Amino acid sequence: MREIIEAGTSVTCLFLKPYGRFIAQRESEEGYPEGRLSALTAMNLTIMEERVAERLSPVAAKRLRIGVYDEPIRFNLLLIDSQLCVAQPYLPEVRGVDSPTLLIRKHRAAGGLYRSFEQIFSTLWERRES
Repeated sequence: MREIIEAGTSVTCLFLKPYGRFIAQRESEEGYPEGRLSALTAMNLTIMEERVAERLSPVAAKRLRIGVYDEPIRFNLLLIDSQLCVAQPYLPEVRGVDSPTLLIRKHRAAGGLYRSFEQIFSTLWERRES
C-alpha cells in the first residue's frame, strides 16, 4: 500500500466505526461473538494509521485519507478509478465474504451502476468521522 501511494496513487478508506452501533448489529446478524468485527476493524484502522500513514513521505501522506462511519452497512465498495468498481452487497444473515461480488464498468457519462455506487461512497464519505 505504501509503495503505490508513494508512486502517486490516491487512496481513500472508509471503515465501519469499530465498537459503534451498526457494527454491533452486523456482528449479531452474522453470528459473530460480540466485539469480533469491531476488533478486526480496529486492527485494520491501526494498521492503516501506524504501518501505512505514519511511514509515508509528507507529500504521499496527503494522498491517503481515512475515515469511519456509523450507519447500516450495505455494500463493500472498491472504486478502482473513474471507470471501474467492485461492489459486494451485504445481505441479511449472510456473512460478508459469502455475498456475491460484482465488477462494474462505467459505460455512460451519466447514470448507470458505477455512478450509483460512486455516489453511495461519496455520501458516506461526506458524513464520516475522522
